[in-house]
Amino acid sequence: MAVYALTGFSLVSLLSFGYLSWDWMKPSLVADVATDPMEKSLPPAFTRPPHIIFILTDDQGYHDVGYHGSDIQTPTLDRLAAEGVKLENYYIQPICTPSRSQLITGRYQIHTGLQHSIIRPRQPNCLPLDQVTLPQKLQEAGYSTHMVGKWHLGFYKKECLPTRRGFNTFLGSLTGNVDYYTYDNCDGPGVCGYDLHEGEDVAWDQSGKYSTFLYAQRVSKILASHSPKEPIFIYVAFQAVHTPLQSPKEYIYRYRSMGNVARRKYAAMVTCMDEAVKNITWALKKYGYYDNSVIVFSTDNGGQTFSGGSNWPLRGRKGTYWEGGVRGIGFVHSPLIKRKRRTSWALVHITDWYPTLVSLARGNLSNVPGLDGYNVWPAISEGKESPRTEILHNIDPLYNHAKYGSLEDGFGIWNTAVQASIRVGEWKLLTGDPGYSDWIPPQTLTNFPGSWWNLERLTDGLRKSVWLFNITADPYERYDLSDQRPDVVRTLLMRLVHYNRTAIPVRYPAENPRAHPDFNGGAWGPWASEDDAEEWEGGGEPLKSRNKKKKCKICKLRSFFRKLNTRLMSNRI
Repeated sequence: MAVYALTGFSLVSLLSFGYLSWDWMKPSLVADVATDPMEKSLPPAFTRPPHIIFILTDDQGYHDVGYHGSDIQTPTLDRLAAEGVKLENYYIQPICTPSRSQLITGRYQIHTGLQHSIIRPRQPNCLPLDQVTLPQKLQEAGYSTHMVGKWHLGFYKKECLPTRRGFNTFLGSLTGNVDYYTYDNCDGPGVCGYDLHEGEDVAWDQSGKYSTFLYAQRVSKILASHSPKEPIFIYVAFQAVHTPLQSPKEYIYRYRSMGNVARRKYAAMVTCMDEAVKNITWALKKYGYYDNSVIVFSTDNGGQTFSGGSNWPLRGRKGTYWEGGVRGIGFVHSPLIKRKRRTSWALVHITDWYPTLVSLARGNLSNVPGLDGYNVWPAISEGKESPRTEILHNIDPLYNHAKYGSLEDGFGIWNTAVQASIRVGEWKLLTGDPGYSDWIPPQTLTNFPGSWWNLERLTDGLRKSVWLFNITADPYERYDLSDQRPDVVRTLLMRLVHYNRTAIPVRYPAENPRAHPDFNGGAWGPWASEDDAEEWEGGGEPLKSRNKKKKCKICKLRSFFRKLNTRLMSNRI
């Protein structure tokens, strides 16, 4: 039996999280719309394809929304969710690229080769080009498609860019982590470049604008220039609230009483993002889209607890397969929903949005066989049972194997050293190393050492490689039943074996120094030639055939291009 140590319980239990005074209807700093979009309106008959707005936030923790009891103010999200359908059995992936790839393709990571880690800036890798994407299917259905925000699905050649994968327009970043004002991103010491793009060009002129503001304003402009009589799909992938922790001062000031500095900045970023969502909703109303619209809100993975996020009371954090890493905030707001103002416990996964939204758009799914997602609109709109009964969280054969795992522990059918996780019905199984496993309360206290942050810490189980939970009865994963229910363990291991037989090889190529922004005018962007791309996609390792002399030449050129770029930047400013 696992032993849990209670740390700082009395201190945390005495805290009362009060809301600061807040008028959420007051015009915000992001607003560029004068009318109030929240006035009540009668939903029209569902006679034409709806406008679809998909909002994805980055690293927002499960606890970090008002209606989950957070001390962070999110009045817009709270109201939209309350008037729509809250998804409280909703699952995402533990890190960025996997969630985005599964949203865009409707397929598990094992079926796109992206089952390990993320796509890194210098890798010759991207979302496989043979995958028909969600925006491509919506284009086929007559939609105008637009993306605003973070891509993080690869860009080493132009065919990988959002505008080549189904989006008519794109404004955003290609990598996974940029400065909110300067849009600089460093992929290691000295490997830095600018990353904000308009279509396929570098958007140098937008530098200095806070990304959350910029993206909300761009959505408003798209809506203003489009006709509400024609269906539109806008994918809004906010950079917020990923690190670096940056926010306009006026938002930080609202949380000045918060002792923990990281939590204070993080809270400010969440509230700023909430206001951006308000202004997007205002624009939908002002320009005549709202009555025939579907707004989907989703997080991309669990919160990063050492950067201000909180997944409390769930176990774990971003990057783990505990519930704190894979259970997301999700809701749907739409006048077209038949049964509004309720909470749904239907099992939903991020892969389900592909078939659900294409079906809403009256698109054709018959030519995209092998989807792992389901059409869950009847479950969301009418309260019917979800067609989904299980979720493969992932199988990652490259992740560090657990020291104490073995084929013997997996009944001779599965090596439990391999990192994997699956949910079938009410049961959830984890093997290998699932990641950091503590329960961490909101870090509203001052900057205590890590041991003071943890309300409860797991002090046993370090020699384990198999965990089993009844996730319905035990959503916080406190009671491991793997020893008591070996029959269930074996059944779920067989499901892992089944899925593993369908997996394609992992796509995780070595990094290539030619991707350095110094060779692309100081910006991150496509860098591979057509011949290079064919070589790497064919399985060859980049630079294996390059000689040392060429590498040396590259090294010498770096300094020259860096100085040249500095001069160009100075002239532009």
